[in-house]
Amino acid sequence: MQDDPNPRASAPRISFVSLGCPKALVDSERIVTRLRAEGYELAKRHEGADVVVVNTCGFLDSAKAESLEAIGAALAENGKVIVTGCMGAEPEQITDRFPDVLAVTGPQQYESVVEAVHRAAAPVHDPFLDLVPEQGVKLTPRHYAYLKISEGCDNTCSFCIIPHLRGPLVSRPAADVLREAEKLVRAGVKELLVISQDTSAYGRDIRYATSMLGDREVRARFLDLARELGDLGAWVRLHYVYPYPHVDEVISLMAEGKVLPYLDIPFQHAAPNVLKAMKRPANEEKTLARIKSWRDACPDLTLRSTFIVGFPGETEEDFETLLQWLEEAEIDRAGAFKYEPVAGAPANDLGRALVPDEVKESRWKRFMEKQQQLSARLMKRKLGKRLQLIVDEAGGGPSGGIARGRTKSDAPEIDGTAFIQSRRPLRPGDIVTMKVARADAYDVYGEAV
Repeated sequence: MQDDPNPRASAPRISFVSLGCPKALVDSERIVTRLRAEGYELAKRHEGADVVVVNTCGFLDSAKAESLEAIGAALAENGKVIVTGCMGAEPEQITDRFPDVLAVTGPQQYESVVEAVHRAAAPVHDPFLDLVPEQGVKLTPRHYAYLKISEGCDNTCSFCIIPHLRGPLVSRPAADVLREAEKLVRAGVKELLVISQDTSAYGRDIRYATSMLGDREVRARFLDLARELGDLGAWVRLHYVYPYPHVDEVISLMAEGKVLPYLDIPFQHAAPNVLKAMKRPANEEKTLARIKSWRDACPDLTLRSTFIVGFPGETEEDFETLLQWLEEAEIDRAGAFKYEPVAGAPANDLGRALVPDEVKESRWKRFMEKQQQLSARLMKRKLGKRLQLIVDEAGGGPSGGIARGRTKSDAPEIDGTAFIQSRRPLRPGDIVTMKVARADAYDVYGEAV
């Protein structure tokens, strides 16, 4: 009997582009995990891949432009392209420009993406090779991972079309979230970054229902989930937290060291009439009082936020109110966006005067200058302190070199960096203590102790 000259055809190769926020990255990870489980291989380049998948972002016009550019590049380099993600919720804006794409699917439509890949490049099954790690395939470094706890959003912010793109709030059962978190920690993840569109609304749509985790019930409630995650032994960082009253309850977990003393809250503005037009909570005096109470309970608390400048109808007085509020609130990490009209957003029909582009640009620069000054002042408070940090890039030891990491005040890719000198080798995922010798507006420098 002759040997089969081709006992197993070569596995199809997929090139993947993931754009947009961490929530989209988690979607990409789910798709990649499924494809890897079916035997597909990931290609580093479009050229030579059997098909390219582009996960798009459609929140702002600039993000849409980046997505369209990525689709065009993939078509030019490969020719076989499947598009998914937020822009897929309105497929005609893709197909009108790129009629040759193989398929367009909306956000969270994992099965549709996989089916489209099957049509473009059928899987080759091998029960001995088609295996993936228990925790799935991650697109982040091994030592941290994003943990998505819900999909969609019930808010009606006038500048946002996320509910249109991703639908209403759909919370995952608490047991499902915790099982995923446990797998990640067992696989070596040292930091869990909790994300959703509205993290503090978790469980509201399912009336905070309980689910079975082993032989006990766990409740789908923001405080309960944060406490359960805090018991796993990893850093737990909370992102996209709207400042509902029950958020106050989580501060005690931060003071106890259960979760990181870090809150990512998208305040967006401070002037009452702008917040009202945005359909955001408008009592900024109460917010300042709550921030003070949070810091009284947890002095190490770091606040990160995003703001929009140049919203329709924003006056110079409104903008000055924002700058003053920023100073009083002492926001540790802040980013600002120049308002962009998004097709389909209610803000387009408010009848408020548009802010000229040159004024938006000026206000954005003034905001960033103000925040840089504030951040530099706050960072000086860290001088001489011993801070715990997680290593992202190796360094130290006999070979020398500066290791890079992040303190508890810094989320990956969006916040500051800790530059660490060390006599012993430091590897990604190591959690060490550093004495701060120097600090600038964003980063800290020092030596491991």
